Amino acid sequence: MFTRLLIGLDGSPNGDEALEQGVLLAKRFKSRLIVVHVRDTFGVGRRASDSGELLRRAEERVKDAGLSVQTVQKHGDASAELATLARDVDTVLVGRRGRSSPADVLGKTVSALIRIAERTVIVCASKPSPMQACAIAYDGRETAQRALALVARFASVTKSTVHIIHATIDPAIGTMVVGEAEAILSLQGVAFVTHIERGRPAEAVARVVQRTGCDSLFAGAHVALQAQVTASHAEEILLHTDIPVAIQP
Repeated sequence: MFTRLLIGLDGSPNGDEALEQGVLLAKRFKSRLIVVHVRDTFGVGRRASDSGELLRRAEERVKDAGLSVQTVQKHGDASAELATLARDVDTVLVGRRGRSSPADVLGKTVSALIRIAERTVIVCASKPSPMQACAIAYDGRETAQRALALVARFASVTKSTVHIIHATIDPAIGTMVVGEAEAILSLQGVAFVTHIERGRPAEAVARVVQRTGCDSLFAGAHVALQAQVTASHAEEILLHTDIPVAIQP
């Protein structure tokens, strides 16, 4: 878990925070870092010389931290290139927004990546987090079950308590849904606290995060519906939090 981390840089402050978050995780898990910058095929964005300098600075930062690093420069669509490269790693880390994204929306790369990536995507916050107090947005769906397996492994390493968050209009049904999550964490010896909240998932997550001080969140990425892929609540959750969110496909 987290032995090979891919970090997408675009020259934005959010991209810089993804690098710093990657360094923190790599120190904990003794990970190898792969830092990539994707230049737009149509020439929009940074010049080749700027891209090279961006990657050189990132390489120096990682080496100064005593970690192994590889840098990669690509051309094309950032989300597609990152998703392809991510097939050979455990996790890809990106910032919430690009250099030109408005403050109240996700960057287009992030929105696309969490729909198409086949690996965990950690969407980083505005500052690095130690990721010691874990929460999971759990709705019982298949992707949420995979996110639960990931947070259970993570919490076993970090010795963290996992906060299970479930939003519902019927607490009785909510209790049944989270029962499975509670059983799995109990069997693995992971401490947990359950929060059954009324309201929309993003709002429920935001309330619990504020109340408990959780500094990392795990969630499912998307739901396959016949031939279509529809976004889960992950995108809305990302707009309501400022902690790293590990999104599991």
